[in-house]
This record gives sequence, structure tokens and C-alpha cells, in this order.
Amino acid sequence: MAHPHSKYADFEALRERAVALRRGGYSLRQIRDELKIFNNDILNQLVKGEPPPEWTKRPNAKDDLRAKARELRLQGWTYDQIEAELGCSRSSVSLWVRDLPKPERTRSREEAAAIARRGWEAKLRIRDEERRRTKETAKEAIGGLSPRELFLVGVGLYWAEGSKDKPYDRRESVTFVNSDPGVIKVFLAWLELLEVERERLRFSVMIHENADVAGAERYWADLVRADHASFNKTTLKKHNPKTVRKNVGDTYRGCLVIKVLKGADLYRRIEGSWYGIVLGADSAI
Repeated sequence: MAHPHSKYADFEALRERAVALRRGGYSLRQIRDELKIFNNDILNQLVKGEPPPEWTKRPNAKDDLRAKARELRLQGWTYDQIEAELGCSRSSVSLWVRDLPKPERTRSREEAAAIARRGWEAKLRIRDEERRRTKETAKEAIGGLSPRELFLVGVGLYWAEGSKDKPYDRRESVTFVNSDPGVIKVFLAWLELLEVERERLRFSVMIHENADVAGAERYWADLVRADHASFNKTTLKKHNPKTVRKNVGDTYRGCLVIKVLKGADLYRRIEGSWYGIVLGADSAI
């Protein structure tokens, strides 16, 4: 309770004045200045229960959306339809219309599922087109490669996918394995850039034993344009019946192994070039 000698002692009289000002269209700040009440707790108590004048209310950017959402709901629209129509979130739609009666179902579950499926398929088509367009733009941005650019790409490819020498297992040989035809083409172009003779290349296929082995052998031979004499015996991977393989079908052709004969010097150049790229990346950053 306020001290009897304070200016807040006659609280009810002060409240009557504050309420009158509030009803007269005064804001809290105006009431504060008029009555010289600078304690916010007391000021709020004086006008408790009295709504603020309309002119003090901040406009809500979503008021129109809320009103439209309620109108559509009363017309029987679903949350999905309102969300798509107004471009707002489902949580907002739910908040705005949850007190309104739920519209009666006008479609069977099968019809509703078909509509939802068509909507999802349309979204997938849009995503696929965006994916295709992004890839096409990126592809066109590359353009032609200079010899230096191809050299750097090839070194990076080899260091990611090729065999490497270890201090405990000296293997200064060039052996490259990959299942991506594009990667194989780039690697062969890189070897040609380095003037590695085709006679020094040996190929072999690694593939699961229950795949189309003969078809894979023909595919890789055509891709690298090599005759049968350049291919070593195919390595067959034993099939584990407990394992469910996903790399099946006509597009599965195993991996191609490319080995460069007498490749010790080439390997040393690759390793040195890779560490040069690492240093170059540090300096670029």
C-alpha cells in the first residue's frame, strides 16, 4: 500500500482521472505526463481493464491474411488449400481458424489421396527442372580446359582414387580404379596429356560374379577403345547372399582398373604435384 502522505495515497481518485483520460483517447505516455505518474507498475494499475485507444494500436501486417483465411475456412477450404492460396505457413493458418467449425469432407479418402499425389508429383517435376537447370548452367560455365587445368584435375583425381605409396609398403606404381565412365575418360585424357603411350596401359574389370560380366567387359573395352590384348583377367567379387546389393541392373558395370606399366617415375611426379597443389591451396587462402 502506498504511503498515506505520498501523491499515490488517494489511489481511487487518481484512477478515476486516469480512466477518464484513457477513455478520452489518451495513450499511456500522455496519461503519465498529465498525471506525473512515472512508475510503470502503478500507471498500468490505474488503467487496468481499460482498452487502449484504436490510434495507439500498431497495424498488424497479417491482419488481412488472417481475415482472408477465416473467410476461406468458412467457405469450406482445407488447411492445404488456404496455405497454398495465401502463401503462409500451416501453423499460421491453424492459429487463425482453429476456432471455426471443420468443413465437411466433400471427397473420399481415395480422391483426396489422388489430389495430394498429383500435387506432390507437380512439386517433383519442378524440383527436377530446377536440378537440371542448375547442372546445365554449371556445365556451360566450365567451358574448355587449358592443359594446366586438365593437369591439376588429373592429379587431384589420381590422389583421390589411385593407389598410393606408403612408407611401410613401397609401391611406386600408377593404378587407378573407378566405376564412373566420365572419370575414366578424364583420367585417360590426362594420361594422354602427359604423353603416356597407350602401349603402357593395361586394363581389367572388377565386378560381382552374379552381374553381366561379359556385357561389362564389352562396355569398358568400347569406352577406352582398347583391344582384348590390353585387358587382364577380370576380377570377380564373391556374392554374399546375406547382403542386399543396390548396384544392380543394366547400368551396373563394375569398376575399371587402369594400370600404367613402368610407372614409378610418373607416380613420383604425381605425388610431388599433389603436394604442390596443397601448398598452392594454402597460399591461395
